Formats: sequence, structure tokens, C-alpha cells
Amino acid sequence: MLPKVKVLRPEGILDSAKSAQFRQQINELIDEGVNVVLIDLKKVTFMDSSGLGALVLILKTVRNSGGRLFLMSLNDQIKMLFDLTNMGSIFEIIEDKSELEERLRNP
Repeated sequence: MLPKVKVLRPEGILDSAKSAQFRQQINELIDEGVNVVLIDLKKVTFMDSSGLGALVLILKTVRNSGGRLFLMSLNDQIKMLFDLTNMGSIFEIIEDKSELEERLRNP
């Protein structure tokens, strides 16, 4: 079965105000049959602990539906947050879309 991939590109600050809306968007994608979600964080300027918590809940939701979640284009602040919380090992972090294609071919 071919994966149904959706790319999300949040912008600005990823905090508690945007987290609920972001999680709802993921739930809708799962309901539509999307089984691979790529979150491109290139335009996220800041993420706090509630934004990180939202990503963890999104990861759980996607995995529970049998799907995979990838993160791409982490800026220095987000990388530092992931390093401080040891979350870098929990998420599948990629450099670009070609790496996504490679990982989907070879899980």
C-alpha cells in the first residue's frame, strides 16, 4: 500500500494557543486516511514546552493510527529544546524531502 503523505508547515510561534488547533488538524488528516505526516518547521520562529507537548501528542496520535511522523527544518532554538529534553531520539527528524522518500522505501 502506498503511503498517503501530508506536509504541514506551521508558522510563527508554536505554543499553547496554536497547539490545540494543530492537533485538531492532525486528527482530521488521520480521519482522511493520511498515514505519513511531515511537519516542516522552517517557518516556526519559536516553540515552547506546550508546543513540544503538542508534537508528542501528535506523534502518539499518528503512531496509534499506524502512521509515521517526520519533522524537518528544525531551527537552532528547536534543536536546543529537543537536545535539552532528549526528544531528538523519539522523533524521526530528516533534512529534506529526499530523505523522507528514502526512509519510506526502507523503513
